[in-house]
Amino acid sequence: MILTVTLNPLLEKNLYFKKLEGSNNRAYKQEYSAGGKGINISRQLNLLGIQNRSFIFLGGANGKKLRAKLEEEQINFSVVSTKSETREATLVFDENENKLTTYFGLNSQISLAEIEQFSDRLEKAILNSSVVVFSGSATSVEASKIIEKGIELCHKYDKVSVLDAYGSNLSELIEKSPTILHNNIDELRISLGLSLTSQKEKLELLNYLNDKNIKLAFITDSKNPTYASKSDFHYEIINPIITEKNATGSGDAFLSGIIYGLEKAMVFNDFTKLASAFGAANAGSWGVCKVKLDEATKFAELVELKEVGKKMKIINDDPTI
Repeated sequence: MILTVTLNPLLEKNLYFKKLEGSNNRAYKQEYSAGGKGINISRQLNLLGIQNRSFIFLGGANGKKLRAKLEEEQINFSVVSTKSETREATLVFDENENKLTTYFGLNSQISLAEIEQFSDRLEKAILNSSVVVFSGSATSVEASKIIEKGIELCHKYDKVSVLDAYGSNLSELIEKSPTILHNNIDELRISLGLSLTSQKEKLELLNYLNDKNIKLAFITDSKNPTYASKSDFHYEIINPIITEKNATGSGDAFLSGIIYGLEKAMVFNDFTKLASAFGAANAGSWGVCKVKLDEATKFAELVELKEVGKKMKIINDDPTI
């Protein structure tokens, strides 16, 4: 069982336009969808046949709508209810320009009592999981303590912890030594105050993460090469060329590929290529984390994995982590 933890889920209102002109436009289609990094990962894992559950906060009218969408998509979930309204966003699709614009609303305000309730229930959820993914932003310093406690519990019970979070507290979360870390480059620049403009800087960050006992680390950068590390071995991953439609959730699709590979005991090179293929295929479609395995497998053949820095061991003794 994979557990995804999303502290700041999102109700998405999607508006579709044939062409946007001037200040008065009318959508030809409107629909709601469930968003948030962990929820995206759960959706993609469902499609891959990997059993999972999403653990989230929900509140208010938006929370009711989001709950209905999760049930409609058959995404398994557990909820801690909040007095605060679940956050929302409006996504505007301009098909003429092949462009997506997102307008985010206010974050939910989670109370200390609600945070304590979530933390209390987290331990049992982790005990029943093999991999635990902590995703997205925390709404407060207090809420981020949930992730810190979660990583500690994963160490205690020998579970794989995956950190895909961002914000001013990222340094503190890294100190907790999650098993796996994934971030896009913009999140790292903002959260850690790094420029990461050169390969040297990216490799130095991977070395730093390895020193923190993070077994696998991935720095994605849209269509640009991904940098990855397995212990102290470094890789540059050249992504397949695609015509981008909607990059929303591509990092989540990428991480879903990593989790799929671990669950299927694939070797590092293979599941890393597959993960890159999931990210690229997601960006080439309007959907979010709805990539089929056969589609990703075709893209994986176009992914190039290059060793950089230290050379890889001759004997491959590493099926996973």
